[in-house]
Amino acid sequence: MSAEQVMIVTGATNGIGEAAAIELARRGARVGIVARNPVKADHTVDRIRSESGRDATVDVFIGDLALMADVRKVAAEILDRYEQIDVLVNNAGIQLNEQRATAEGLPEMVAVNYLAPWLLTSLLRDRLVKSAPSRVVVTASEAHRIGWTVDPDTILTDVSPFGRAGTMPAYGKSKLLDVLFTLELADRLGGTGVTANCCCPGLVATGLAGTDNLADRVATTLSSTFLVRRPEQGARVLVRLATDPAFATRTGEFISSTPMAGILPTMPAVRDVALRRRLWDATADLLERY
Repeated sequence: MSAEQVMIVTGATNGIGEAAAIELARRGARVGIVARNPVKADHTVDRIRSESGRDATVDVFIGDLALMADVRKVAAEILDRYEQIDVLVNNAGIQLNEQRATAEGLPEMVAVNYLAPWLLTSLLRDRLVKSAPSRVVVTASEAHRIGWTVDPDTILTDVSPFGRAGTMPAYGKSKLLDVLFTLELADRLGGTGVTANCCCPGLVATGLAGTDNLADRVATTLSSTFLVRRPEQGARVLVRLATDPAFATRTGEFISSTPMAGILPTMPAVRDVALRRRLWDATADLLERY
């Protein structure tokens, strides 16, 4: 990477987001991190500067990505700070054990995992196009297969309860939304010089579901074995999509780091162009109100 490039990473104060931000800075990027907690953000800035091995330029944008008002605030600050944006990594995500509604009345997991990256990307779109060649990277998951399909008319605003048994299906649907979003975004950015790809970083111990979640505690324990990846291992696919020359032109792809995932067939919902266009229109209509 010759000239300093601007790369934005959401969810960058822990796990694969933090590891990706460190590696991108190591490769010479000016990194902008989007975080909810200012104290954790300061700690991440210190880590990036100490572990990247260089006097990295790191900018911090504080906002709660569960709230669309905060997404708009963060986007405005990013546009005010940078004349160019070379890479936007939409990485922030959560996994909840039960349904929660945000202060804006939206389902929190859908808001953070899908609506926030959709809105942030939309608000930064013109700057990304102006900066082309540029890239959008979205952290999705093989869990989108569990989601199976979505109903655009209900999924974005449905706050009906689910318990622990419904956690993975609900999480899977939120990640299926990410895959559908990325593929439709790639189509709509065709000819602009902006690529859009999504990825699964594999099973990584990140604290995604919180410290009270049994699955995360087990994953953290197993991260010292070959069964579960460490954050820096999971971040490799994000860094690849953000920097590999091969992905300067490749777009509209789901790249998985999960072993043997390549032999699995594409989900019917992912192949459904009409579905992803309905979802896009429903999302645009909804976010006009937030």
